[in-house]
This record gives sequence, C-alpha cells and structure tokens, in this order.
Amino acid sequence: MAETQALTAADLAHIDASCAATDQLLDRNYPGDDGTRQPVHTVYVPADKFTTTFAADWGAQGLEAINNAGGLERLGALLGQDGELAAAVAPRVAAKLANEPIEDLRLDFEDGFGDRGDDVEDAAAVTAAKTVSAAVAAGTAPPFVGIRFKCFEAPTRARGVRTLDLFVSTLAQSGELPDGLVLTLPKVTTVDQVKAMDFAVGRLEEIHGLPAGRLRFEVQVETPQLILGPDGTSPVAQLPHVVPGRISALHYGTYDYSASLEISAQYQSMEHPVADFAKEIMQLAVAGTGIRLSDGSTNIMPIGDGADAAWELHGRLVRRSLERGYYQGWDLNPAQLPSRFSATYAFYREGLPAAAVRLRNYVQQTPGAVMDEPATARALANFILRGLVCGAAGAEEVLALTSLDQTQLTALAHPRLAVVSH
Repeated sequence: MAETQALTAADLAHIDASCAATDQLLDRNYPGDDGTRQPVHTVYVPADKFTTTFAADWGAQGLEAINNAGGLERLGALLGQDGELAAAVAPRVAAKLANEPIEDLRLDFEDGFGDRGDDVEDAAAVTAAKTVSAAVAAGTAPPFVGIRFKCFEAPTRARGVRTLDLFVSTLAQSGELPDGLVLTLPKVTTVDQVKAMDFAVGRLEEIHGLPAGRLRFEVQVETPQLILGPDGTSPVAQLPHVVPGRISALHYGTYDYSASLEISAQYQSMEHPVADFAKEIMQLAVAGTGIRLSDGSTNIMPIGDGADAAWELHGRLVRRSLERGYYQGWDLNPAQLPSRFSATYAFYREGLPAAAVRLRNYVQQTPGAVMDEPATARALANFILRGLVCGAAGAEEVLALTSLDQTQLTALAHPRLAVVSH
C-alpha cells in the first residue's frame, strides 16, 4: 500500500514562515566556533615592561626556574604524571619554552599599571603600540597580543577610551594591525558598557578605514552585576546578542569577583563555589555563539621555598579548568609557564589514545565499545585538534592514531565551518 502524505506544501510553507525568525537568530547569533586557534593561556604584564624580546625572555626564565628545581620530569611527577607520561611531556614543554613560551600576551594598563597621570600613560600607550609593531615585524611577538585598558566606569572611562584610541591609532598608523590583536575590556558591570565599547571600536574602524568587525574585544567577567542584574536576569547572557560577532571571549576575573562577594582573601580561588557558579553561567551564556572562555589566575607564585607547592597547585588548577571546558587561563609569572604547559600537555596526551580510537571507529563505522553520536564525534575531534595545535601531540602521531590529518580533524570538529567554506 502506497504511503500517503497528509501535510501539503502550503503547510510546510506555514511552518517555514513561523520558524523564519528562529532561523535568522540561529544563523546570526549562534554561528558556533570559527575553528581558529585558541591560546591555552594569557600572560599579563604591566604595559611598560614589554619589549621585543619579552616572550623569549620569559621562556628562558621559566626554563631556568624549573631546571634549578630539578627539571621538567620532576615537575611532571609533582603534577601526578607517571614516569612514561612525564618523559613524553618534558621534551615537548622544553621545546615550547624555547620556541613559543607565550601564546597570548596582554599589556596591562589597568591594575598592572595603575594611575600614573595622563602624560605618562599617553606616552606608554604609544610606545606599547610601536613596540608591538616592532615585535611583529621581527617575528618575536606572541601569536596573540594586545592591551587591557581601564574600565568604562565613570571615574576611569575617559582614560580607558584614550588609551584604547592611542594604542589602536598608533598601530594603524604603523601599518597593518597584527593578525592576533586582542583588546580587553575589564570590570564590566552592565550591557551598556559593552555597547559603548562596540561604538568605540566601530568608530576606530571607520576613522582608520578598517573593515567592519575587524576590532573584536574580550569582556572580563569580574563583577556579580554581570552575572545577575538588578532585574533578576543575567546581563552576561545578553552580551553575545546585543553586539553579535564583536566579542571574542569572556575572561573570568578570580579576585575582583571573589572580593565583590566578600570572600575573605585566603579563600579567593578559581575553584571556590562562587567561581564555579559564575563560570557555569558564562558557559551557558556563550554556548554556540563562537565566543571563547578563559579561566582566571592563581596568585600563588612558584618562587622560593614554596615553589613546589605552588607548581603543584597551579598544575592542578590548570587541569581542573581543562576538565571543565575552560581551555585557557591566566599566567602572571615566568615560573608558571612550565606548570601551565606540563599540565596542559599531560591532559591531552593522557586522553589522546582513547579519543583517537573512538574517533577512528566513528569515522570508519567500526563497531566498538562506545557508540558515539555526531555531537560526541565533534567533541572528540576538537579535543584531539586542540592537543595538536598547542603542541601536546605531533601531526604524524595524530595521523597514525586517527588516520586523520589536521584539515580532516578541523572539518569534523567544526562541520558548519566546512559547509560554509565549500
């Protein structure tokens, strides 16, 4: 008996019309991740401390610190890695510290710079831009680099806008903007401040003849008002939709946020329950939007007699963030670089064999112990891709384990991007 279709073309047209607004919303506001590289960390440094050799200098200092404490394999043991894993991770971390010790660098004109008067900050903003241009030209700049300026609250707004303007304008006058340019808006409390930032960078684009949308920016989530607003809604959830495509990332600010909730200093931490609650809201707010997330920092530095305990703490917190879907965090001292990369590389190398088997079975439709769905396959591919891009695993190693190269992994991890590119 032939099947009879009851719904007509007119019925489908009605359904399409009723979903048109939803289709537009999903297409514009939920484009998904764009498949570009996300750094594993952001290093913060007072803006006037940056030099063209800054990244290399920090890498050398970080390696010296860990070598003086027994070396990278000993660090691996401190972080709970078994002998085989520590031996595999150590040379990769050493190479990272030598070749690309900083993935993302923020020249800080906010807390790390303070109020030194307008003349001093004006000069520092111009110098910072010229030094960044020189570092990019010399090939010594990190892949991602930019500034954090003062916030848009009334007392510091004019100063923040002026520093932003001087830095971007000087860069624009020096030539092309760095591909990895990042601008960071701190201490955001309301949606209006983000709209104001959108206006500011939009005007800078117009003035300097830049393509619309070229100047994207990060939002630091450091105030409880951004998590829960006075009307009972979550302002942070509105941000991707009031300025779609403009925000590149949300960064959690450990200490300002904790202090705002009156958490005593000794208990302020990336793993305090108030931090986890805020970060879960942030994750929900940006899911599907393409906006990345970064965890904050620990202020316990691996220096002096307490270095081992500080490395152990830092490594554990890095691992904790990775397990919770925060693939980026802040580092504040050269000696934190070894524990950042050691913990990160161990995370990906530990998970690589099982993830590779599951992904290969999925692609080749081979029956296995786990029946993965497309969404899980995307997560598996993205996990392996992140490990490959950051240096935890090599291209040949990944190809041998998965039978997939980086292009194929990217297509699996970001299928919408693959469709658009065709």
